[in-house]
Amino acid sequence: MPHTSNAMKKLLLATALSAAAFTGAMAQQQQQPGFAPAVAAKPAGGPAKNANYVVDPTHTFVMYEMGHYGTTTNRGRFSTKDGSVLIDGTGASGKVDITMDISSVNTGVDLLNRHVQSKDFFNVAEFPTGRFVADRIDFSGGKVVDVPGTLTLMGQTRPVTLKAVRFNCYLSPLINRQVCGGDFETTVERSDWGITWGLNFGFENKVKLLVQVEAVNVQ
Repeated sequence: MPHTSNAMKKLLLATALSAAAFTGAMAQQQQQPGFAPAVAAKPAGGPAKNANYVVDPTHTFVMYEMGHYGTTTNRGRFSTKDGSVLIDGTGASGKVDITMDISSVNTGVDLLNRHVQSKDFFNVAEFPTGRFVADRIDFSGGKVVDVPGTLTLMGQTRPVTLKAVRFNCYLSPLINRQVCGGDFETTVERSDWGITWGLNFGFENKVKLLVQVEAVNVQ
């Protein structure tokens, strides 16, 4: 499946800039008495048949949660580089291909960032990206419910099914295009990808992945 073209990257950059400008303008106007938004997102049904959606990296991230000595939870976030979602002619399935920027991992603590980027965890010097690929999307009532696919990290590919917590499509007032997206979750065992540091002294093997995705219909 092809990744995002240069033209689509320019479109998404323009979208992000427009959103930033719009947010700033809205923030200023909201300070005025009696303010009412001039534009609003409109419902847009489900994903369009035979449509090509380009993942918006400004609204698409992967968060992880890992238990720490049975007390608190360690959290981090990855950005995405690019990706695409293709909906088939029936509108009831499709394909997904998303590349994650593992080197962008951010825990909010500089020292911890350096550790999880090291060979003890993600070894970003050797494996700077990860990839999620799915050849099927499961729908119910026009909404995505499951995306069974594979996750590649550290050069290892393992099956992963993302379950939708929420899903919706809307007509963006900023770019006048349909945008679809949602929040997805799954729980994996990090040792399946060879990430075993700390398993013998308090860092849990099970890791919860929380994925937020938005993609723009470019057709």
